Amino acid sequence: MDDDIKILQHIYERFNKRDIDAVLSALAEDVVWANGMDGGHVYGREAVREYWTRQWSMIDPHVEPVGFHRTADGAIIADVQQSVRDLQGQPLQGQKTVGHVFRFRDGKVARFDIRDAA
Repeated sequence: MDDDIKILQHIYERFNKRDIDAVLSALAEDVVWANGMDGGHVYGREAVREYWTRQWSMIDPHVEPVGFHRTADGAIIADVQQSVRDLQGQPLQGQKTVGHVFRFRDGKVARFDIRDAA
């Protein structure tokens, strides 16, 4: 299996366990990360930490990768089943599949974008 995909599997596992430091260690210092709540992007590891800390204070997201494929330009797309619950465990949206697009630089995630899975 591709080393980048192994890194992504680890990121998803640690994200779902809320192990933020383990996830951040797999990101480039100057990572560009999609802000799925407000739109746009956040920039840098500490901005990602703040984004997730805020997100997790309001909702309980869970993301489960169901497949990975590499694009012609080298990006990796993870097809992900996403579910979002409130902090009491009640579903806020039904489970849906989205595409997470990752770009690596020097073995770290340098950019993350979200797209609707087609």
